[in-house]
Amino acid sequence: MAASHACPLVFRVDPFTDYGSSLTISLPAALQPHQPFQIIVRYTTTDGPAIWWLDPDLTCGNTKPFVFTQGHSVCNRSFFPCFDTPAVKCTYSATVKAPAGIQVLMSATQSTYSEEEGVYQFYMEYPVPAYLVALVAGDLIPADVGPRSRVWAEPCLLPTAISKLSGMVERWLSAAESLYGPYIWGRYDIVFLPPSFPIVAMENPCLTFIISSILESDEFLIIDIIHEVAHSWFGNAVTNATWEEMWLSEGLATYAQRRITTETCGAAFTCLETAFRLDALHRQMKLLGEDNPVSKLQVKLEPGVNPSNLMNLFTYEKGYCFVYYLSQLCGDPKHFDSFLRAYIEKYKFTSVVAQDLLDSFLNFFPELKEQCVDNKEGLEFERWLNATGPPLVEPDLSQGSSLIRPVETLFKLWTTEPLDAVAAASSVDITKWRTFQTVLFLDRLLDGSPLPHEVIKKLSDCYSSQLDSMNAEIRIRWLQIVVRNDYHPDLYKVRHFLEYQMSRMYTIPLYEDLCTGTLKSFALEVFYQTQHQLHPNLRKTIQQILTQGLNPLPTIDTTAVAIDTPTMVLEDKPSEAANSAISLRDVNVSA
Repeated sequence: MAASHACPLVFRVDPFTDYGSSLTISLPAALQPHQPFQIIVRYTTTDGPAIWWLDPDLTCGNTKPFVFTQGHSVCNRSFFPCFDTPAVKCTYSATVKAPAGIQVLMSATQSTYSEEEGVYQFYMEYPVPAYLVALVAGDLIPADVGPRSRVWAEPCLLPTAISKLSGMVERWLSAAESLYGPYIWGRYDIVFLPPSFPIVAMENPCLTFIISSILESDEFLIIDIIHEVAHSWFGNAVTNATWEEMWLSEGLATYAQRRITTETCGAAFTCLETAFRLDALHRQMKLLGEDNPVSKLQVKLEPGVNPSNLMNLFTYEKGYCFVYYLSQLCGDPKHFDSFLRAYIEKYKFTSVVAQDLLDSFLNFFPELKEQCVDNKEGLEFERWLNATGPPLVEPDLSQGSSLIRPVETLFKLWTTEPLDAVAAASSVDITKWRTFQTVLFLDRLLDGSPLPHEVIKKLSDCYSSQLDSMNAEIRIRWLQIVVRNDYHPDLYKVRHFLEYQMSRMYTIPLYEDLCTGTLKSFALEVFYQTQHQLHPNLRKTIQQILTQGLNPLPTIDTTAVAIDTPTMVLEDKPSEAANSAISLRDVNVSA
């Protein structure tokens, strides 16, 4: 409507769910159908699940305060008023004022900065769903790692980030483009966030968020970033229209991730990583039960249920297996790559449902449509989508046998009775293994815990000192084995690990295990000593774990972050509940 016709509108705010309210606005009766109009909503926002404020001592550099947002799945409604559904996409612009010395970044294609006013202007020129609007501000400095990529990190982290990623991001982007067509977002930058970031990674367009804790685990870092690269096509360009079909983003992105790693890291490595994730899928299925409705690809989202509660390994790995099955129907993965390129071109900047993907697939391969592959007995597309339980087909991982078989052999040596510890210990040097080999081995030992005391003692004698020098993804698994087996000689290592770690993904699993067994008093002691270094959200989650069956724990006083609150005008993996240890360890969520 023309500015001269501007008028106040009648509105109301109604209760909706425990994670948001609904804003209903009445439009003027004189407004004609299809007539363009603009609504200005003036609002302020306070603390909410999307916005995480950090004091300097919760950052890596301990020098300046920090703030970031995490909108997935429906948290951004606490950041700004929006149609908080993936079915609705729009462009956006933002004005952000910040104190001198604080760098502000957003998931936008264009940005400017007025140093005199301390004001940043951002604009996202392509339509995105609300959950992909993201902001971060803090002591961040950049370094180019490729012709269209740079990393942003706190000064103390930047050299490590450069050494890990220089030249690599462009290689992954180029491989993805060769498979699925042009990268449409312009830049692909990465920002490393403090350990308080509640998930591992988030595919915000133009600016992937990654938790800095993962920097020490090279292979996990590679997989997590390639997964987010894949989301540039599957999830960001083409989005699931409903949270009930998150597999359309996560399953396709996981498939694309593995096609990219096959091209850049080799088939054997890709099969190893897939075996590790499928192991985790079956572990989660054993925990939840094969008849659990959350194991469906088309999950029924009941009114008022937070969609984030549906994030699980079925979304990723069962979704991946269905996409893999579709690729096998084509006979050649390259033919399926051609279909996915056409799918992206047809639906980019829109949101889709499963039927859009499957109809496009059958129309692209008319010979398969004639063969009625969608109704093949026992493998019907409808059954893939709506049956509970494991995937109907799993991938052939024989190309990874050179990496997977040594893990299976070593596990068998350590778990076959009677134990021959000398033979097991001398059979392989695990310090020369890939990270995914070691975590696959440790996960299988963890599945078998509690182990006989003789086995855990010999395992410790053989491997404990070697594992001390390995990355956190490996160490946490060994420490979980220590806890689940009540192996007290190595318990001091659990304490040291928790004294050092501030990340949700490396603390929650250990506290869950400590409190499930006989070591709750040990967990309480460590928590009292370390709680001051944890983000309040994480502290609250751990307190909930520790207080199960106990009187509430006293809390330490927390104060608001000492930063001038930026003023924002928006014009155009959070953690409401504690996840179980097994889900955190196995999902390793890259949203």
